[in-house]
Amino acid sequence: MTCFPKPRVVSFRLILAIVAVLYLASVLYVHWRGRERLSFKRQLVDHSGIFAPYNVLMYAFSATPARPYLDRAAFAHLDALRDGWQGIREEALHLFDEGYIRSAEKHNDASFSSFFKEGWKRFYLKWYGEPLPSAHALCPNTVALLATIPEVKAAMFALLPPGAKLNPHRDPFAGSLRYHLGLVTPNSDACRIFVDGEEYSWRDGEDVVFDETYVHWAENRTDQTRVILFCDVERPLRTPILRAINRVVGRVLGQATATQNVGGERVGAINRLYGLAHQAGVLRKRFKRATPRLYKLTRVALVLALAAWLALPWLRGI
Repeated sequence: MTCFPKPRVVSFRLILAIVAVLYLASVLYVHWRGRERLSFKRQLVDHSGIFAPYNVLMYAFSATPARPYLDRAAFAHLDALRDGWQGIREEALHLFDEGYIRSAEKHNDASFSSFFKEGWKRFYLKWYGEPLPSAHALCPNTVALLATIPEVKAAMFALLPPGAKLNPHRDPFAGSLRYHLGLVTPNSDACRIFVDGEEYSWRDGEDVVFDETYVHWAENRTDQTRVILFCDVERPLRTPILRAINRVVGRVLGQATATQNVGGERVGAINRLYGLAHQAGVLRKRFKRATPRLYKLTRVALVLALAAWLALPWLRGI
């Protein structure tokens, strides 16, 4: 009888090690991409680190050059937005006057939670799907214009108040590029954004496309408010398969991170959980302030209960 060698079974530990090495290599690539970078400790746990393997794939097959700012002329489909900027501005001003450009009142917008602390505000037009009902009702002309440009996957009006600064960060998803169109700006070099160390100042009616996965930050060192049209534009990719995959990934992530302008609009699972976590944090702080001794005892009891639960299987085996 002929004996055949037994097939080698790849161990779970080996698979885990390979995945860990690939993940770390992706994070390192993202970390060293460009001239500006976050601390490596932050990069490891940052959301842009979590998405690093996917983002490296996007970079490898991107049809655009690897640079912070991209040639605006290469995105001719965005001309309609720049050409119609005054009409878009009128609807943005109406929303601003009525108080609709605001932070998330129910703490259910995890994507921009750190920005709200600096006074940054927004009004969503669309978010990787259909336009929000409130956008349809309050700025129909802008929504109709966006509908003619399928490459625009997300759009909002974004406000940066006087004196505000948004700290250096990378956006997590390389499946898109960022588009800014100045609507109501100080028209000053003191109101600006830095992308990988390169400066751009917003001006009324002027636009720019940049790669938001480079480290970037913004500031408004004037006494005037800045309002822009802020869009995520589909990253051009070289293969139809990856384009299809990227659209599916973007749609899934968009559904999970959807949020609302007004009550009754859909909120995605991630933002619902974020809102619950915020509420739990508020209750915990109230409990701590009201009864500090009981709070400490409760913490100790929970730690002991967790330790007992973890030790129980081991004790049963003795």
